[in-house]
Amino acid sequence: MKILLKKITIILCCFLVLSCANKKKTEDKLANLTPETLYSDGMANMNKASYSKAIEYFERINQEYPYSPLASKAQLMESYAYYKTGKFEFAIASLEDYISLYPGEKNIEYAYYLKALCYYDQIANVKLDQLGTEKAKEALIEVINRFPDSDYARDASFKLNLALDHLAGKEMEVGRFYLKKGEIIAAINRFKIVVDKYQTTSQIEEALYRLVECYHILGVEEEARRYAAVLGNNYSGGVWFKHAYKLVKPKK
Repeated sequence: MKILLKKITIILCCFLVLSCANKKKTEDKLANLTPETLYSDGMANMNKASYSKAIEYFERINQEYPYSPLASKAQLMESYAYYKTGKFEFAIASLEDYISLYPGEKNIEYAYYLKALCYYDQIANVKLDQLGTEKAKEALIEVINRFPDSDYARDASFKLNLALDHLAGKEMEVGRFYLKKGEIIAAINRFKIVVDKYQTTSQIEEALYRLVECYHILGVEEEARRYAAVLGNNYSGGVWFKHAYKLVKPKK
């Protein structure tokens, strides 16, 4: 056992030495390069999809030449490279730096849009926690509000609909869980959130039906009929209205 631990320790030490040597080699390679050369080499790596290497060049510009005319471009390209490698937290942090440092740059619209994409691309399955989806929603709304006439705003509006649908889907998932357990009031509260906040999503028809179902279970027929009427006025041809009508139709 001691021999095995000793071998593992030696291997780890060799790995650390090699890692440090590679880092020093990279630093030596980038030393004394001009911002123009660093940016050019960074873009060359971007074009080859060598995003991790590209980041090294762009970071160097901001570390060594923060007042260079290329610093803002390097900051944005570094953010994009992080985004392409799926390192969303790093990309977001880099973009927030860009937005703080260069609020008047012509690419500021894209910076906000890319930040929204970082959150949007992390939207979780509806069965999971939706905190990331909430952040995506907020970031997309910010793009729409700040740059309403831009192409980014139009795409953000499209993506916002999906984000809202996910959030509504989560409420429906929880509501159905409570309904199945017989916790009707808790279920009603969840379905009402969908009706009040997410009327434009694909979840709205079922949410209205579930409210009819819940109030019918409670014996509050007036409320059940009220939600059935709303469902019928807006989605009379849908399957959920047919189910609702069976529950509230007058008995002969």
